[in-house]
Amino acid sequence: MNRNILKTDTQVFIKTKITTDISSLLLKKSTFPDISQQELAEQLEARNKCKLKLPLWYTTKDIYYPNKLNIEQTSSEKTAIYKAELVSGKRLIDLTGGFGIDCYYFAKKVSEIAHCEINSDLSEIVKHNYSKLNCLNITTIASDGISYLQSSSKYFDWIYIDPSRRHDLKGKVFLLNDCLPNVPEHLDTLFSKSKNILIKTSPLLDLKNGIRELKHVKEIHIVAIKNDVKELLFVLEDKFEGDITIKTINLVNNNNNNNNNELFQFTAFQSCIPNYDLPKKYLYEPNSAILKSGGFPELALHYNLCKLQQHSHLYSSDTLSKFPGRTFEILESIPYNKKNLKKRFKNLKVNVTTRNFPKTVANIRKELQLKDGGSIYLFFTTDKNLNKIVLVCSKIVT
Repeated sequence: MNRNILKTDTQVFIKTKITTDISSLLLKKSTFPDISQQELAEQLEARNKCKLKLPLWYTTKDIYYPNKLNIEQTSSEKTAIYKAELVSGKRLIDLTGGFGIDCYYFAKKVSEIAHCEINSDLSEIVKHNYSKLNCLNITTIASDGISYLQSSSKYFDWIYIDPSRRHDLKGKVFLLNDCLPNVPEHLDTLFSKSKNILIKTSPLLDLKNGIRELKHVKEIHIVAIKNDVKELLFVLEDKFEGDITIKTINLVNNNNNNNNNELFQFTAFQSCIPNYDLPKKYLYEPNSAILKSGGFPELALHYNLCKLQQHSHLYSSDTLSKFPGRTFEILESIPYNKKNLKKRFKNLKVNVTTRNFPKTVANIRKELQLKDGGSIYLFFTTDKNLNKIVLVCSKIVT
C-alpha cells in the first residue's frame, strides 16, 4: 500500500480524472514523484468499477482502492446488504475477507467482526478504508482465515466464508472441493467454532452438488440483481437434518427499498405435480433466480398457474396474477412454421425468447429475418402436446 496515494493532490486527481484513458496515462511520464503510473492507473480503474457496484466507497473521501480484480471479485453493496439480514449475534468471523464489503454490512448487525485476509497489503487497505467509513467494530487480521480460526479460543455466532474460485492448476472452478479453502474438508473445524456457517459460492454451482459436498444445510439463497444471478448462499446449522428451504430473490430496485423485490421460496425435494394446459390469456416467465432454483412445479402451485410443458418453464392463466418475473398478455398462439412466420414477421421489430425449443434465438432471428426491439414479444416453445408453437405477446408492466 503506497500511502502517497492518499495525499490531497493525488486524491483530487483520482476523483476528477475518472474518465482518463488508462492506456495513454501509462505512456506518460510520472504524474506524481512517489507514485508509479501503474499505481495511479490501478486506482482510477478500480474506482471507476466501484461507481455502480460500491457507491458508498466511490463517494467516500480518501478511499484506497486495490487492483480491479479485487473489485470484480467482491460482493456488491446490494448483495452484501442482503447477506447482513441473515446473520445476528455478538461475534462473526469472515475467513476470506477480501475488500471487506460484506464485513462492513455484517458490522451493522453483529457487535464484533473479525476480517481475515491472507493478503497483507489488501488487509492494510481494508483497515484504512474502515477508518474512513467510520466503522469501528471490525478487527482486520492479516492471516489465513482457517489457520487463525484454529488457533483462536473464541466461539463465534457466525462464520462467513467466500472461498476463492481460482485454482492454481484447474483455473476458474466452482465445485466447493476445488475452491480455496476447501470448505467441505474443513467443516468439522468450522462447526467446532460456530453453530452457524454462511457460505457464498459461484452462481454456476449446481444446488444438488453443493448440498452433496456440504452437510447440515438449512437454507439456500439465490440472489439476483435485475434478473442476473450473482450469488448462491448456503446457510449451515450444526446438527440440522430437516427439510432444506430454497429462497430466491431478484433485487430489482435502484435503492435499498425492498417493496418491489421479487421473492419466492419453497421446500426442496418435495414431490408435487403442476397442472399442464394449453396457453391461456396471460403468460408468465420466471426470473433468473427461480430458473436457477429449479422450483418449477412449486411455482405453478403457489401462484395457481398452469405450466405449458414439463421442460418449457413458462406458465399461463386466465386471470392476471402478481408474479416474480415477466408477465405478458397472449395475443395469439400459432403453430411453428418457418415459411408462414417469415412471411408474417420478416423485417419487423420483435423481441424473441426460446424456452424448450430446438433452435436458438440467433438462429430464429437469422432464418426469419427479424429485427430486434419493438413492443411485440415472440415466445418459441413447446406445449403440453409436444407441439412447437409461437406465442405472440405484449408485455404487461406491473
